[in-house]
Amino acid sequence: MLTEKIKNLAKEYAPELIQIRRHLHANPELSYQEFKTTEYVQQQLTQMGIEFEVKATTGILAIIKGKNAESRVLALRADMDALPITEENEVPYKSTNTGVMHACGHDVHTTILLGAAKILHELKAEWEGTVKLLFQPGEERNPGGASYMIKEGVLENPRPKAIVALHVHPGLEVGKLSFRKGRVMASADEIYITIRSKGGHAAAPHLTADTILIASQLIVSLQQIISRNNSPISPSVLSICSIQGGNTTNVIPSEVKLMGTFRAMDEVWRYKAHELIRKQAVGLVESMGAEIDLHIDIGYPTVDNDPVFTEAAWQLADGYMGKENVMETELRMGAEDFGYYTQVVPGCFFRLGVRNEAKGIVHQVHTPKFDIDENAIEIGAGIMAYLGIKG
Repeated sequence: MLTEKIKNLAKEYAPELIQIRRHLHANPELSYQEFKTTEYVQQQLTQMGIEFEVKATTGILAIIKGKNAESRVLALRADMDALPITEENEVPYKSTNTGVMHACGHDVHTTILLGAAKILHELKAEWEGTVKLLFQPGEERNPGGASYMIKEGVLENPRPKAIVALHVHPGLEVGKLSFRKGRVMASADEIYITIRSKGGHAAAPHLTADTILIASQLIVSLQQIISRNNSPISPSVLSICSIQGGNTTNVIPSEVKLMGTFRAMDEVWRYKAHELIRKQAVGLVESMGAEIDLHIDIGYPTVDNDPVFTEAAWQLADGYMGKENVMETELRMGAEDFGYYTQVVPGCFFRLGVRNEAKGIVHQVHTPKFDIDENAIEIGAGIMAYLGIKG
């Protein structure tokens, strides 16, 4: 039975895949700088005998053909970049690149897709169609590596009927998966604000515009954009995450910089909010005697799982994992450039449990102590291969 063969191969390859993941984890690279990572992935694909071509400088498109290759085409995607975070885990595979860490699990995603590739290639005489493997750069940074991969034609010649990706989920126990039909993640835009005045002595604020005070007022004021203009049943978040200005106790700085993010689940509200943010910011800052530069960098769209395709993938996962191990993913305000793919072809973005409280593996993504229960790698490689064949 093909299902059992997939599971057996995933189990057989698991020790090797864990070593691959540890190598990737120890050698992280930032978005659009994944040069050694892509070389390593290419080496692995070459060893497997899988054809590939380089896309978007550090991305890879690999293709595996089964029987009747033209009969169906499906795409599987993994991201490869890391984050500018200093790792605090004391593990043998700790990051050797100071200040850079795979804190979002992209090392796991890449490893799992390599594992799925090996299984698919091993069994290519037993399944029909073609599977396209997308190893993608730059998921963590605008404009998103997915946009570059799409521009370079990874979804064409031939176009897949659908695309599948998974993401590690530290809130879900290892051995579990979760799916959601329809909208599953928010859009994400970046906000950059600079407030300027001539600066001055802290004892004479009346002789200048106090950029620190203005920035403080603006941060609080912007929250009203959400609380008083958006429907309370439509999730939306605006967070100012950086304030930089001044370096001593008695000087009002001439410049203060703010950076933040805006998330929304509704695309119409998203762009209305941009205008409200501009109007509020410019009006407040200028009314307090300063000048403002404001830039909203348009980021990723919402991630929308195709209901029909996701329902089919969910049912396949029930059969592969056991229905008791597959549940519904919660709606999340996080963002993912996988949303670009779902604007072109039907998509399914699902979650892979990596949590193990007994082992102390409980930390969230984007934190210095994030890690996974590596038993999840066998599960991920197996289910991705299974969906690649059956999806």
